[in-house]
Amino acid sequence: MTNRPAALNRALLAFVGSVLLAAGAFAVLTHFGTLPAPDRGSALVPGPANPPTWALYVITAVAVVLGFALLRWLAAQLVRKPKTHSWRWEAASESGRTELAASAAAEPFVDEVKSYPGVHAAHATLAGTRDTPALALVISAEHDGDLTTIRHRLEIEGLPRLRQALDLEALPVTVEFRFSTKNGARTGERRTTLPEFTS
Repeated sequence: MTNRPAALNRALLAFVGSVLLAAGAFAVLTHFGTLPAPDRGSALVPGPANPPTWALYVITAVAVVLGFALLRWLAAQLVRKPKTHSWRWEAASESGRTELAASAAAEPFVDEVKSYPGVHAAHATLAGTRDTPALALVISAEHDGDLTTIRHRLEIEGLPRLRQALDLEALPVTVEFRFSTKNGARTGERRTTLPEFTS
């Protein structure tokens, strides 16, 4: 998964949606008498005594855990780039191996994409390892840019050349198009996933 904040957000949305769905179902079933409604006059807790000390500790611990989980979620929103690695090529002889940062490997590809007509800016992150690579590409297109043409050039020119340079048989790609004016202001975005490119 290259977009960890999106995966986390989907999981949280699924959880919140399930809770709301269960609450709504309970309200509907209670309204129609399928489930017994709680007595409005009954006490919320049994007796006037204070809760035991261990219960207060449990509540405090749960609150702390939830607080740290919330901070972790907020921090994840700032993580927009997938994790990159250094790629290694073993030499045919015993002389050693070649090591290349994945970010450096994607720079010529980004420069090529920036030269496409209608592209205002581009950024690419090559994540994963050589065995499980993944490319996350963000393209800021001009407002009148032709996304179909840009995508076509990616499929027949840029991505096959990148695959060949990295000696990869397949490269899953996620492309996010952002629309901007000539001065760089963002006006919208659209995300698409390109198929794996195989030789």
